[in-house]
Amino acid sequence: MPTIVDAIVNRSSKRAFLPKPVPRDIQEKILKAAAMTPSGANMQPWITYAISDENVLKNIGDAIIDKMNSGVENDQFIQYYPLNWKAPYKKRRIETGVGLYSLMGVDRKDVETRTKMWHDNFRWFGAGTVFFVFTDKSMIDGAQGALIDCGAYMQTIMLAAQEFGIDSCPQGSTTEFGRVVADVLKLPENLALLYSVVLGYEDKDAKINTYKPNRVGIEENVVFI
Repeated sequence: MPTIVDAIVNRSSKRAFLPKPVPRDIQEKILKAAAMTPSGANMQPWITYAISDENVLKNIGDAIIDKMNSGVENDQFIQYYPLNWKAPYKKRRIETGVGLYSLMGVDRKDVETRTKMWHDNFRWFGAGTVFFVFTDKSMIDGAQGALIDCGAYMQTIMLAAQEFGIDSCPQGSTTEFGRVVADVLKLPENLALLYSVVLGYEDKDAKINTYKPNRVGIEENVVFI
């Protein structure tokens, strides 16, 4: 039987799914497990919209792509990526992008294909279920603890999903258009989107799903004392 360490080490983000939603009962089991994620002062700051409605997902994706096509780079509640990339993080980012596009045979100058691949984020890579995770704006007004807690919640979702044969892909791409997502869903004004997680069944014939970026050794980011 696979161990927790096996689940952590073997999981990878998938970018091509079969077009079927995750059954409601399995979604509930995943979310009940994720609800056990620890949080500071037991705040449990996550608020999740589990969406499998095909039309709603299409409307969100259409709205984001329309916003991008209008020249808007982001419309967000929080800044996900650094404004000033520095080593070694910039190098890792570049290597990851190059690795993915090289695998798919996409030239650096092929703007059309690269744009389509980016838009695939907002077609949910063909999956039928996406979890959008929000928090109350008051939780991140001058404080960051809720962001840490909700990050742990994301990992728990993805690990719990594996128990049911469900693959996943966390998305910072939707973070950058969080206000668009909120507008489409007509959410209460107090909610801010943090991220989304695509959930579903991997298309095992899709080449892109073989991609797994390298991780640096712990000697680069761990100090033993």
